[in-house]
Amino acid sequence: MSLRKLAPLALTTALLATACQPSAQPENKAQEASDSRRDAAEYLSQPLVKDIFTADPSAHVWNGKIYVYPSHDIDGPTPEDDLGAHFEMRDYRILSMDKVGGPVTVGPVALGVKDVPWADKQMWAPDAAYKNGTYYLYFPAKDKEGAFRIGVATSKNPMGPFKAQPQPIKGSYSIDPAVFTDDDGQSYVYFGGIWGGQLQRNVDGKYDADGSKTDLGQDDKPALAPRVAKLTGDMLEFTETPKAVQIVDEKGKPLLGGDHDRRFFEASWMHKYKGKYYFSYSTGDTHYLAYAIGDSPYGPFTYKGRILEPVEGWTTHHSIVEWNGRWWLFYADTQLSGQTRLRNVKVTELRYNPDGTIQTINPLVAKSDRDSAAQ
Repeated sequence: MSLRKLAPLALTTALLATACQPSAQPENKAQEASDSRRDAAEYLSQPLVKDIFTADPSAHVWNGKIYVYPSHDIDGPTPEDDLGAHFEMRDYRILSMDKVGGPVTVGPVALGVKDVPWADKQMWAPDAAYKNGTYYLYFPAKDKEGAFRIGVATSKNPMGPFKAQPQPIKGSYSIDPAVFTDDDGQSYVYFGGIWGGQLQRNVDGKYDADGSKTDLGQDDKPALAPRVAKLTGDMLEFTETPKAVQIVDEKGKPLLGGDHDRRFFEASWMHKYKGKYYFSYSTGDTHYLAYAIGDSPYGPFTYKGRILEPVEGWTTHHSIVEWNGRWWLFYADTQLSGQTRLRNVKVTELRYNPDGTIQTINPLVAKSDRDSAAQ
């Protein structure tokens, strides 16, 4: 994609600056970085792994251990375009760690596109869930007609391998599934993404191959909304027709399509904090991670601000998880490669204000802070 915007430098701590970094070089190694590229000390956090390229990290804690379900970036031949054709991911590999900042294990291929009967290409950002001894991997991929659908695969091991269901979830479309299980045990899946994510081509739930390439083209009307649906007890299907997730301003009015700094683009995530539901997402072409708060898993959600300022690279996709009494933000940038299509997963601590709002994080370290730390 052609639009890029880097965050302003910001104050930060040195937390996690020494996160585990395997010594192997990434597969399909990217072109060598030029002398003008940033020094590692300029980044808030360092890549969790260096031997493969990873992005879109969905983190979960099971049995006291952290598992991260990322996209697996590859260095393919497709030129960059605004619909993400250059994101050619073909399989998933899962990361695990006993603690934040500790050694990271990179699992073998957990699921490949060749293992999914209905899928053709582009296995984009996944998520995972656990219920009754089974782990569920939810993933988007393009079918034989070029439409994104959402599939689900199962395993008895959180690292896989996973076995895919023979068909995508009935009634699913678009990208970026994120599964949230509430305190009562009911699970919901959030999904959707505009531009290359095709949400604008599935407005009524039916794929229109000739639909808009970007959004609805109505800047003064409510923005396209992400979708949410309850999952069945076996976690394999929707119990209902997906509903729109309404994101509103402080006056209760829906965010507009032209409000690119706040409106939804992709990368849904849901977490719960002190009884409130936090829906977070990426604004896409303005490169922010934003969040909104509601009283129900269905919303509406009132926009509250930004979680993360723009990273180096175009895309921003994240997850938020509690571990050992602290909250953590998993995200990605392009520190290792300098290329939009080849990203690396990172993690940093997320902090709340007393009123429940989230403190905005800057992914780059201010020069003044670096100089002070070096003294």
